[in-house]
Amino acid sequence: MYDMSTRKEALALVAQGRSLNSVSKETGVSRAALRSWKERIEPRGWSRSTACPRCDGPPQAPENPAAYSYLLGLYLGDGCISRLQRGTYFLRIACADTWPGLIDLCAEAVRAAHPANKVFRIQWQGCQYVTCYSKHWPCLFPQHGHGKKHERKITLAPWQQEIVDAHPWDFLRGLIHSDGCRVTNWTTRVIGGRPKRYEYPRYFFTNLSADITRLFTDSLDSVGVAWKRAGSRNISIARKEAVALLDLHVGPKH
Repeated sequence: MYDMSTRKEALALVAQGRSLNSVSKETGVSRAALRSWKERIEPRGWSRSTACPRCDGPPQAPENPAAYSYLLGLYLGDGCISRLQRGTYFLRIACADTWPGLIDLCAEAVRAAHPANKVFRIQWQGCQYVTCYSKHWPCLFPQHGHGKKHERKITLAPWQQEIVDAHPWDFLRGLIHSDGCRVTNWTTRVIGGRPKRYEYPRYFFTNLSADITRLFTDSLDSVGVAWKRAGSRNISIARKEAVALLDLHVGPKH
């Protein structure tokens, strides 16, 4: 990914009469890219009029608040934002290869949050990173900051809280898809004098950040899902009616 300034600087060198080979060696840009930029300097799908909803006056909510609520949950669980040169940022969300359907949902949510920018999938050992470049990611995710999330304060901006309140299930789905799971527990009961194996489903959510865990449990409370702590880092949802609600609105990863 090359920003517009880099493209213009490289083409300015070409315009001085220098060879593509020499400009490529100086800038690190391939000769193929330089040739394509001579015909079209703007990236395909790029629009000068594309604006960030948070940078408008007055700031607006994202176009698809439900998709954003889901993406917010994914970002708080397994996402990060990194700064590149010239003020560009890239959002990166780690998704395990075990759940290809989740990877597709993540990519769709990123695309919905920033429809003008291309979404990439980068294969890594055991996972794919769903990424997208934009200078506006800190506008859309003000939780971005230095250090690990569990080592700093994480709170939602008022406009984010409004979206989560309006779309709590999407937010919960994102959090569970990132840092949660649906498992089958078992125990034994004596029936007719004989022990019988009994299985039941349960959801778990695990996150090192007390703030993110609180956002999760607050959303559970808002939709009437009973929960309890299972250790210092885990939230358990095991009651039959609570599991049924999560099965209906979240479901297991796929």
